[in-house]
Amino acid sequence: MSGQDFAGSVIVVTGASTGLGRAIAIETAGRGAQAVIINYANSAAEADETARMVIEAGAEAVLVKADVGQDEGCKTIVEAAARFGKIDALFNNAGITKFAPDHSDLDAVSMDDFLRLYQVNVVGAFMMIRAARSLLEAGPRAGSVVNTSSIAAVTGIGSSVPYAASKGALTTMTLSLARALAPKIRVNAVCPGFIDTPWFEKGIPAQTVERMRQGVAASTPLKAASTAEDIAGAAVFFASPAARHVTGETLLVDAGTHLGMASLSMR
Repeated sequence: MSGQDFAGSVIVVTGASTGLGRAIAIETAGRGAQAVIINYANSAAEADETARMVIEAGAEAVLVKADVGQDEGCKTIVEAAARFGKIDALFNNAGITKFAPDHSDLDAVSMDDFLRLYQVNVVGAFMMIRAARSLLEAGPRAGSVVNTSSIAAVTGIGSSVPYAASKGALTTMTLSLARALAPKIRVNAVCPGFIDTPWFEKGIPAQTVERMRQGVAASTPLKAASTAEDIAGAAVFFASPAARHVTGETLLVDAGTHLGMASLSMR
């Protein structure tokens, strides 16, 4: 925690029912946010739990069920923040994947898989920013957008080729919009590696996930399988006053996964 550096802030987090989105919502609430708009698409019970935790942390919680892959869904999320007169930070965290880890199996993914992943992971983030633009510009300081990209965006690894490609596009879009929306809005991206959340268990058997968890902890330079809370601090930094002069930046938060064996090659 960094004191009350989000005092009075209005925060929007998409995909906030579990995992990183939940951790971001709780972190900002605990740092003084006035209100946190919690978006979810399907997991109502989990979103309710996020809301309870946000309230316990000291902020008003506003639940909004909507699909960020639809323009009307994005507008619905933003409308929930309109009564506060501003949005200080928008966390574009909602994302989906198609699990096809063997990237050489080109038949494992379809055109529809590509289109749906891009619709949510890239176009959805764009539409959220477009819908929120006037409220992001309405506060006393530059509004902040933080996109949840992935280590897949810079390494090409990940749950599938469409997923890695969509996150690469999101990272590029971060640069484009950082230029286009300055000086009134800052746009940055965080690139997590493996995050130990239930997300993987939606498409991978539990035993495989456990092997993955152990493998990540053994192979990363920091010898850790990151939790959602480990990543949330970096994401929230981008939205904080401490990052007021940072825009168009991409931060890898992966316990050093991107380093591979490079650190050993110099010995």
